[in-house]
Amino acid sequence: MLRRLVLPALLLASLATGVSAQPSPFDMSGERPADAPILQPPADTGSNAGPAEPIVTLKPPDDFKRFIIPFSALSLTGEVDERTWSVYLTPAQAQSAASLNFAYQNAIVVAPEASTLSIFVNGELAGEKAIGSAEAATPLSYDLKPGLLRAGSNDIRVKVRQRHRTDCTVESTYELWTEIAPESAFIRFASGDSATLSSLDDVRAVGLDARGRTQFNLVVPGLQQPSRTAALMRLAQGLALRGQMPAQEFALSETMPELAKPGQMTALVGTAEEVAPFLDRLPEGASSGPVAMFVRDGKTKSSVLVISGPDWSAVQEAIEGITQPMDRPSNVPRDVIATGRWQLPETPLVVTNARLRFSELGVETSEFTGRRFRTRFSVAVPSDFYADAYGDATLLLDAAYTDAVLPGSHIDIYINGNIASTIPLNSATGDILRHLPIKVTMRHFKPGPNLIEVEAVLSAEPDKACAPGTPASNDPRFALFDTSELRMPDFARIGRRPNIAAISGAAAPYRSDSAAVPLFLDRADEDTLSAAATFLARLAVAGGRPLLLEVITSPLAAGSRNAIFIGAMPQLPKTVLTQVGIDPARQMSWGNAEDTGRPDDTQKAIDEWRTRLSGGAWRNQVTGFQTWVKQEFDISLSSLRILPEAQAAYVPPESAGLVIAQGANPSDDATWTLLTAPTGKRLREGTAAIADVTRWQQLAGRVSAYEPATDKIEATPVAGFDFVQTQPPSLTNYRLIFANWLSSNIMVYALLLIVLSVLLGLATSSMLTRLGRRQ
Repeated sequence: MLRRLVLPALLLASLATGVSAQPSPFDMSGERPADAPILQPPADTGSNAGPAEPIVTLKPPDDFKRFIIPFSALSLTGEVDERTWSVYLTPAQAQSAASLNFAYQNAIVVAPEASTLSIFVNGELAGEKAIGSAEAATPLSYDLKPGLLRAGSNDIRVKVRQRHRTDCTVESTYELWTEIAPESAFIRFASGDSATLSSLDDVRAVGLDARGRTQFNLVVPGLQQPSRTAALMRLAQGLALRGQMPAQEFALSETMPELAKPGQMTALVGTAEEVAPFLDRLPEGASSGPVAMFVRDGKTKSSVLVISGPDWSAVQEAIEGITQPMDRPSNVPRDVIATGRWQLPETPLVVTNARLRFSELGVETSEFTGRRFRTRFSVAVPSDFYADAYGDATLLLDAAYTDAVLPGSHIDIYINGNIASTIPLNSATGDILRHLPIKVTMRHFKPGPNLIEVEAVLSAEPDKACAPGTPASNDPRFALFDTSELRMPDFARIGRRPNIAAISGAAAPYRSDSAAVPLFLDRADEDTLSAAATFLARLAVAGGRPLLLEVITSPLAAGSRNAIFIGAMPQLPKTVLTQVGIDPARQMSWGNAEDTGRPDDTQKAIDEWRTRLSGGAWRNQVTGFQTWVKQEFDISLSSLRILPEAQAAYVPPESAGLVIAQGANPSDDATWTLLTAPTGKRLREGTAAIADVTRWQQLAGRVSAYEPATDKIEATPVAGFDFVQTQPPSLTNYRLIFANWLSSNIMVYALLLIVLSVLLGLATSSMLTRLGRRQ
């Protein structure tokens, strides 16, 4: 009997010991709902105590985290690289204890003993780590000292210095990289109340999701009523201008989405009677006047923006209270382009001749010990910029290099990824460069922000030895000083039609319209309205002000005003397709065929057919010669034409999921812009994709098509365009316009030169005949 009692007891004791020896399970407390109770075991009150009831204690509020990387991927490459942007915090978030967390991984060739990853918050070093995580991503966490974060914008700067393990050539520097996954980078706040949004200013703190995107959910019970469309589009623009995020998407629906998702904010829009079923209780005053305020959802404790009133006119008044503070006069130019949420400092806008110091552009004085130095800054030009065929901007470079730098080294200037100028460094004894003028052609500039990169490629004698295991040299061989300047000359200013680059850069021509812009939507369903809200919000951010809209049901109602047309291709009027240059024959067939071929296979088939044609080799030689002339002399066949080339109708390819096209209206006195896709669903998805600033800045030409399979924008260039007056008449501006036009049409320039030469010869001959002596 005793053995029967002892053996089970020993078995239970051994099982208990085994369980206690196991490692603690992964803590998922942060994933539980905020109001989930935690059951605790009863306290031991002695052997005489009776059965105790389990004690139920409420879990303390969860902490809260904000994703901080505004890109789909963050890769820092080369020997030196950095990114700087801002994150907006509410007062509650700024006062809460916080830690900065991220995970990084680097190339296996990065030498950890000579490479560092540093992160700065508001100019102060928050953490620094030797780079050594080639096999798997390494998580890092740094506690932020009290008072470092502040309410409002906070600057985040990530910087790397990397050295190759075994190679000292310039080519090896392209193998160096360190990546930070956006889903791993966030600020964790100790207080769960930090997630609460309390004022309209807190819309700026909606933040990002793990992919670097932001989504505004507009829940509108009366969404299908056409009379509400213009006000909802106005609201989307106001929220977008307050958020100023790099990739903002709007989703309109009649049902409440899942709340408390990172990077998302939900706004409930409707009359008090309509929104009451969605709330535990109405905000105070919603039944008597316009209301726009945040309330907390009873279940998820997340903040919901309620925009309501006793009737729809009161709701419109509340919407204007959100949007109107973001408005500005259409005839007042901007000084800067708001790019701070993804690139700091804010991008200055240059409208005439100007000199900008590197220190004003965010470029600091740097001393460099490696082989390839690179820094970047951004400058914007207006939408009516017309200097793509003549003229030069000038970099006045202050720099120095030592005698260790061998002749043959050089400094390269890139504009929007295109090489614009190269300057050799030929002194064998080193040199100090004081305002060295480097001319860069302005044909690489486009309306809106332009990324300019300065790269120094340095070959040095010590790099030839490159003995493995030798410590990295700390002696600088190159320096760039922040007293360097960018000098922008006067340039021609006149609008062109069509010109989609002007839309992406500055929302032209719609930004300058003081009257309402006609908006045509093929239907008022969720997909089309969501696509329209996303597109118009992106336009508002590009233009720096919300557009006043008027919803029309017929293209004729647009009259002589600049108009926007959005909808699925089969539902659009043929007049619109014809005016923007799209082949109407594809209206019903686009998107119906399955695209089974890959781009590589298509190109291969084209090449095979080219070789089959008679004279294919001769044609290839001619094509090669044309390419060589274009590269060496910047001369193409189009520039040799006297009359512009006839523009063929654009046929949307099956691989395209979205098309943006632009053209003149039937009376040729206004601009029509079309946003279309085969279906409403693809229209919504494609618009959300191009709303990302990295894709948005690639829009150009007369037609731009987004291809989801390759995630690329294919732009069709403009063969012929019309000028649109944007500035008061000026002889100086006309001279610059004429100079740029002649530079684009060199055949006309040559003919004019010949005619003037002949006239000069005839005039000279006539004068000498009258004044000279005769035998």
